[in-house]
Amino acid sequence: MKGVVHRVWGGRSPVVYSQWRTKLNLLATLVQRDLEARYKGSILGNLWPLLNQLAQLLIYTYVFSIVLQVKLSITGMPEDSKLTFGLWLFAGLIPWFAFINGLTQAATSVIGQTNLVKKVVFPLGLLPMVPILSAFIESTFGLAVLIIFVGFSYQGLHQTLWLLPMIWVPQLLLTAGLGYLTAALTVFLRDIPQTLGVILNLWFYVTPIVYPASKIPEGWRVWVFWLNPVTAIAESYRDLVLVGTIQHGGELAVATAVSIVIFSIGLGVYRRLRPAFADVL
Repeated sequence: MKGVVHRVWGGRSPVVYSQWRTKLNLLATLVQRDLEARYKGSILGNLWPLLNQLAQLLIYTYVFSIVLQVKLSITGMPEDSKLTFGLWLFAGLIPWFAFINGLTQAATSVIGQTNLVKKVVFPLGLLPMVPILSAFIESTFGLAVLIIFVGFSYQGLHQTLWLLPMIWVPQLLLTAGLGYLTAALTVFLRDIPQTLGVILNLWFYVTPIVYPASKIPEGWRVWVFWLNPVTAIAESYRDLVLVGTIQHGGELAVATAVSIVIFSIGLGVYRRLRPAFADVL
């Protein structure tokens, strides 16, 4: 009897582990296929996301640094330099591009895969994660270029680069939480992707990405930093890559907590509505 109980209860862990490993392998395969399919047949292939990021960088650098004469001062870097502004801007744009690209594509991930939704054996929880992880991987190309430019321009890199994974956790949790939420709601309300586009446009300009946080009125700055997780994430990228010190640790901790809450809510809504996906689609 004891042996039977041991086999029943002790055998659960290997089964659960095997299920999770199977799902992770499937997720990795789906992400790889998604990345390959996006630019299949093009000459530059997966370099296109990097080129798009660099194009946006040039546009924003010209508008805000040259036309609007936005002044910027970073410890250890030349003051009011166009190169300094460009590197600072790029460090903020990298997490933003990963966030909006992953989120907007996750919002339509369920309605865009009707054939998979109607398969009983397919784990539907993976669908929103595929575009989110694909966008995150594409953003690492830009991050690598940023680090190379910083290293060559200022003859060295900061040791704080090793702390970047600490920022990726809230970044991915925030994107995944909102991705699950919007993906589930889009099945029932097809206006969600268009509404999301409007919200993200507003969100971009209330986040100090293309302008320094010092330009925000003092009374509003605390709200932008403590209630907007993307602000803490973008500023933390700049801290670790450009400055070499953690200047927004408290804000990042709050952003992590907020991201965990949003992820829990988004995943909970997705799981609750998931049984009705096949019927609606």
